[in-house]
Amino acid sequence: MAASTISFARGAPSLDIIDVDGLRAAADRAFTNDPAGTTAYGTSVGYPALRHWIAQKHGVDDSQVLVTNGSMQADAFLFEELVSHGDEVVVERPTYDRTLLSLRDSRGATMHPVSLEGDGISIDELRSLLEGGARPKLAHVIPNFQNPAGYTLSLAKREGLLALAREHGFVIFEDDPYVELRFRGERLPTMLEMDRDGESVVYASSFSKTICPGIRVGYLVGPTELVGRIAKRATGTYISPNMVAQSIVHEFCASGALDRSIETVKNALEERVAKLTAALEREIPEARFQAPDGGYFMWVELPEGTSVDELFDAAAARGVQFVKGSDFLLEGGENALRLAYSGVTADQIDEGVSRLAEALRTLN
Repeated sequence: MAASTISFARGAPSLDIIDVDGLRAAADRAFTNDPAGTTAYGTSVGYPALRHWIAQKHGVDDSQVLVTNGSMQADAFLFEELVSHGDEVVVERPTYDRTLLSLRDSRGATMHPVSLEGDGISIDELRSLLEGGARPKLAHVIPNFQNPAGYTLSLAKREGLLALAREHGFVIFEDDPYVELRFRGERLPTMLEMDRDGESVVYASSFSKTICPGIRVGYLVGPTELVGRIAKRATGTYISPNMVAQSIVHEFCASGALDRSIETVKNALEERVAKLTAALEREIPEARFQAPDGGYFMWVELPEGTSVDELFDAAAARGVQFVKGSDFLLEGGENALRLAYSGVTADQIDEGVSRLAEALRTLN
C-alpha cells in the first residue's frame, strides 16, 4: 500500500488550526447584522466596516486602505499602477516565486535581485547597486518570516532601507502577510509605521494566513492619492471585491476571534518548527538552515553538488512534497529547498523528514 503523502509544499494552515466554528458564527452575524451590505456589490475600496477596522489597526485614514480579493490581487494592482515594461525593480534573492513571475513575465520589469541574509535583504549590496547607477521604481520586500526563507528584516536594516528609498526616490513595497505569526522574540515596527513622510512605503497584508486561505481577503495601505488611482483600476476589474467574504472577516475581527485564531496558529507553528528543526538535525545533519521565529517557511540548503531536481523526484516517490529552491530565484538554488511546516501536523514531521533523508541517500 502506497504511503500517504506528506506535503511540505503549500504555505497554508492545516485544517486542525482553522477556527471553522468561529467563521461559521461570524458568517451568521454578517448576514444578521448587515444583510444589505453583505449581499450588495459595494465599491472597489472594499467592505466599509472592514476598511475602517484595517485603517484603525494601522493608524491611518480610511482613504489610505483598499481591501481586495486576496493580497495577490493587491500586488497585481500595485504593479500595474507603478511598473511599466523595462522599469527597474529590486527583489530579494530568493523571493516569492509568484512575485518574480508577475514582475518579470506580466510587467516586463528589469529585475535587480539583491542577496537575502539571515537578517534580511543586504543593505550594503543594495547601496552599491544604487551607487552604480540602478534607478528602481520599486523594491519588493517581505520583512517578516520571508517567503521562502523564513528570515526577518532587522530594525537596523528597516531604517537603512527607508533611508535609501528617500535618498533615491523609490517606493518600498512592504509585503507583510506573516507579521502576526511571530512566536519568538519581540515584534518589530513595520516600515509603514516608520515612514516619516508617509510617501515611501506601500504596505500589503492578508487574512489568508491568520484566518484561512479560502477567505481570499487582502489589503493595501498607502498614500491616499495612490490608493485612489488603484481603486479606479479595481473598479474596472471587478466593480467590487467579495463583500460576503469581507463582511465575514470584519465580524471575525471585531468579535476578537481573530486574536484567538492567531494564538492557536502561533502555538501550532512554534511546535512544528521545533519538531522540524530536531528532525533535520537528526536525519540530515549536513543540511544548513536557520530556524525562523514565526511564519510558515524554512529554507534548507544541502551540500554543493546536491541535485534538488533529483531529490524532488526521489522524495515524491516516497510520498513527500516540497518546493525547489530554484523556483524562487532567477538563477541558482539548485541545492536548496523550501519546507512549509504550516500545513503538516506535528506528528507528520518526523515521518516526512525521515522519508526525505531516505530519498537523499539514494542520490549518493
